Amino acid sequence: MFPFSFEWIWDGSHLVFMGGLWYAVSILGAGMTYCIGKAAYDTLKQDGGHDDHH
Repeated sequence: MFPFSFEWIWDGSHLVFMGGLWYAVSILGAGMTYCIGKAAYDTLKQDGGHDDHH
């Protein structure tokens, strides 16, 4: 059952489940956004591409 379905009943268990689901999805989305943004930033940075930090 989905929230847009007419049979959906907003009881406590559905609220907790959907809250946890969207919390997890938002954490994963924020992490993916950070990683993609950092990869794009590192790719576009004009540093020569060397990783010699010895």
